[in-house]
Amino acid sequence: MIIAEFAIFPTSEGSSVSKYVKKAIEAIKSTGLNYEIGAMSTVIEGKNIDEIFDAVKKAYDAIISMGVKRIHIDLRIDHRLDKEETMDYKKRAINERNMG
Repeated sequence: MIIAEFAIFPTSEGSSVSKYVKKAIEAIKSTGLNYEIGAMSTVIEGKNIDEIFDAVKKAYDAIISMGVKRIHIDLRIDHRLDKEETMDYKKRAINERNMG
């Protein structure tokens, strides 16, 4: 499983961008991938890099369709090849270390 964290928002549309982010999240939801929304970014899981890039592209296209003039995207990808990891696995590992 590949885990990606990304933020996408227009920089040309003023200080409130929630309606654009909402449209991007709707696009992510349509992919069927597991995702979690955070205050500053969204984390998604994909079986391969193409799923990740496809989800980011759908979010990008959704915002572009709203007529923005400039978009900012941050993308971080974690692909651990020695074992299968998910968002839940990573969170459990952190919680177990902090508790134990």
